Amino acid sequence: MTKQIANILSSCRILGSVILLFFPAYSAAFYITYLLCGLSDMIDGTVARKTNSTSEFGSRLDAAADLMFAAVSIIKWLPKFHLPWWLWAWGGIIAMIKIGNLILGYVLKKKFISLHTIMNKATGLLLFLLPLTISFAELKYTATVVCAMATFSAVQEGLYVIADHKCGESKPYLSS
Repeated sequence: MTKQIANILSSCRILGSVILLFFPAYSAAFYITYLLCGLSDMIDGTVARKTNSTSEFGSRLDAAADLMFAAVSIIKWLPKFHLPWWLWAWGGIIAMIKIGNLILGYVLKKKFISLHTIMNKATGLLLFLLPLTISFAELKYTATVVCAMATFSAVQEGLYVIADHKCGESKPYLSS
């Protein structure tokens, strides 16, 4: 049972994401569920490593849970934000860089590469916290910080993929 705790946490994030769809954004129930989903995302990988229960299935389940949580968060939050055009454009550029990194990784390594760098984790944390700052900070300022971090992280990720290919060896910051 101990070996399944990380997968249970990831599965709970999927269930929590579905539950989020039924709560109004900004409600107490929404915030509590949102925070629990975020907490499960922060600890599932650590639990898997500490219990020596990392697996290909667990990695894919975590990625599916991340995707589900992100998609539901976007569905619930994005209509509530009034984003300026330049922020949409910046987000589009970041998305193109990230997609380019996926394609580059596939071309060079013949597999999809997902990097777990400190900058990617920091970006994820800032992105997770962004909706929680709405009540006390202007979105254009907080989103600028998140986009700057995401841009740096995306460019760094591409450089790591290229450097890993040129060196011909796997780096500890690369994982698929």
